[in-house]
Amino acid sequence: MNKSELIDAIAASADIPKAAAGRALDAMIDAVTDALSKGDTVALVGFGTFGVKERAARTGRNPQTGAPIEISAAKVPNFKPGKALKDAVNG
Repeated sequence: MNKSELIDAIAASADIPKAAAGRALDAMIDAVTDALSKGDTVALVGFGTFGVKERAARTGRNPQTGAPIEISAAKVPNFKPGKALKDAVNG
């Protein structure tokens, strides 16, 4: 499912116009992005939790030359699914 299909599904489920569903989805994405950029977590009970993890610096290899390269530390977004979502997926 891509973004436009998700907007269609939201509009049909909530009985709202597609334009309003698109704005609502964009607002939700912006709110989650803003919270994660500040280091906060976003918990949606039953769905899951969005958070930020620290990835340590490490040494990798250039696949073409085999030369070692330093990969710097980074913060990466992550998602931990909630029990209700896991149960729905596992049927």
